[in-house]
Order: sequence, then structure tokens, then C-alpha cells
Amino acid sequence: MSETSLTVETLREMLNQGQPVTLLDVRHAHEWAEWAIPGSVNADVYDALKANDPAAMAGVELPGDRPVVTVCGAGVVSQLAAKQLRGRGLPALSLTGGMKAWSLAWNSAAVPLLHSGARIIQVRRAGKGCLSYLVGSQGQAAVIDPALSPEVYLDLAQEQGWAISHIFETHIHADHLSRARQLAERAGAVLHLPAQERATFPFQPIQDNAEFIIGAARLAALHTPGHTGESTSYLLDNQAVFTGDTLFLTSVGRPDLEAAAAESQVRARLLYHSLRRLLTLAPATLILPGHTGDPILFDGKPIATSLAEVSHQTELLHLPEDAFVETVLTRIPPTPPNHQRIVELNEAGLWPDDDPTNLEAGANRCAVA
Repeated sequence: MSETSLTVETLREMLNQGQPVTLLDVRHAHEWAEWAIPGSVNADVYDALKANDPAAMAGVELPGDRPVVTVCGAGVVSQLAAKQLRGRGLPALSLTGGMKAWSLAWNSAAVPLLHSGARIIQVRRAGKGCLSYLVGSQGQAAVIDPALSPEVYLDLAQEQGWAISHIFETHIHADHLSRARQLAERAGAVLHLPAQERATFPFQPIQDNAEFIIGAARLAALHTPGHTGESTSYLLDNQAVFTGDTLFLTSVGRPDLEAAAAESQVRARLLYHSLRRLLTLAPATLILPGHTGDPILFDGKPIATSLAEVSHQTELLHLPEDAFVETVLTRIPPTPPNHQRIVELNEAGLWPDDDPTNLEAGANRCAVA
């Protein structure tokens, strides 16, 4: 932190500790509405600041008893906003790197299970909406869908006294760069991907109904195609299921990425039947999705609920097959930016030469509600 700015890591720690702070997003209102730091407020003054209007911040009312952090897309225009606020006597700092840097911010939450030999830590990439999981039992651990630096998972596992032995992916991702291969190499762990012919790097393929032992816990693979052809969910001790981008808490996965119109329709039908399979699980089964479209709070509360509640909240789950397919295909959200390049890199197991947030920045768009 300098006299005029602070880093994402500093802000992340402040939010983790519950320190009072006003987060002022100066981007256009529609950008803030789609992708924002939780708890932030918006002042649509971006154009005025860009035009060097000395009164751009004059009408922005803020409490004077707490520090203000100004936010924009890349951390440049927010510096102008903070400077004007400091001119008014307010303790204002600009977030270095803006929302692009915030894309890598994260927090975690423990997921309680009553009848399992495992413990779960939900690792939330708050700046992107990605949810990954650290599952530990009797000194062993597995990671599902790692979307953050390997150090995050290694440090969390060490705090719990766990050694990471298995890495699982639910599918080949299109909205973020997978860290699975990096983490497997750092941890000396086995890398598991659902069986498919897309990935061109070494991995252990997972077939439907395969089972894995993590300490005293059992993880069973359920092939749930639709979002992608290889999409697979993982059932932990018949208590919780990691659904990737197949089923969310109030929505379902999109079936159209990297697919022509005819293939999208086929995938939507596959998705329908995959969801029927998940609905046969016990109603109390905890649904642990791979993403969320809402800003992730720094509250320590897991993003999870029972299958019964998901069924109650998600109207698409109650449509007949033809109506489901038609409805899903008419509600497809905008395509995630850079998804084709991200898929290429994830299939090859490669890392971009430049800053990964150049590809990953932006809101999550994996769900159809």
C-alpha cells in the first residue's frame, strides 16, 4: 500500500477481517451491475473523470469516518477519483490494477457435513465467481476444480495437516484458466480428468461410476454431460455432490459453448438427463457448484444448499424434456469473453505468456436461469 493506492491482497485482508471500508466503483453503472466487488457502491462518473472534469466527484456523497477505496476496470481512472476525494479531505485510495486485478481475489468457507469422514473447504475466487474445493480426511486431501494459484491450496492444506494427493476437474473450463496441472506438479498429486479426447497432456481418465478413496472418505464419479460432453460430478460419501457447471443453486449449466446450434440442442438434451440423474440423489444431499454469478461475500458462509432446496428454487428442473431444451436454448447468456483462447490453453495444459487476468477478467456467464 502506498499513500495513494492499495493492493488487492491488502483489500482482501481488510475484508476478511471485517475492517470498515467504503468501496466506490466509478465505472459505468451497467459494468458495475454485472461484475463488482461485494459491498461496493457505484458512482457512474467514469466519463467525467476520463475527460479530466475537476468536479467529477463533487456530487458523490460518502461517509467520512472510514477509508474509501476507488475502483475502476484497470486501476487508472480510479486514481483520478481518489485524488479528487483526497482534495475534499476524505481518506481515499485507488485499488491497484482495478477489477482486472480483483479477478484473483479469494476467500474461503468451511462446509459442514454431519455424516462424512471428510471435511470440505470451499475456496472462492471472489473476483471471478469460481468455486473450488479442498476435501480432506485422515491427513489426505483432494482438490476439485482449482482456479487459483497452487500456493492457495497448498497453504490451506498445510494449515489442516493434509497432503494433497489427488486433483480432480469436473470438465474442461471455458471461463478461467485451470490451475490443475500446475497444482498436481507442485503437490506431487495424481491429476484426474473426465475421460475425453480433448486434453492433450498426461492425466488419469475418469470413467462413470469410478470411486476414489481420500482417507476415510469416498468420492464417486457421476458422468453428467450437457455443459460439456465430458462434464462429471463427484459424490462425496452420499452427503454432498460437486456439480461443476452442471447444476447451480438456482440455475443450470449452459450447453452451447464451443458448439454449433445442432450440437447445443443435443447437449441440452444430455443436460436434461444428467439433471434427472442428480435429482435421484437423496433430497438432503448438499449441492456444491463450480461457480456463482453473485458477488462472493467475505462472510465465511459456504455457497451451498440441499438438493431439495435447489429443486424448489430452480424452475427449469421441473419442465418436460422438450420444454427444457427450448427454454434453456432461448435463455443463453452472452458468451464469456476470450472463451475460445481459454479453452485452447486448458485443452493443451498451457499457460499464457502474459498476465492471465487479461484473459479471465469479467463476470461469470456459465449459468442459465
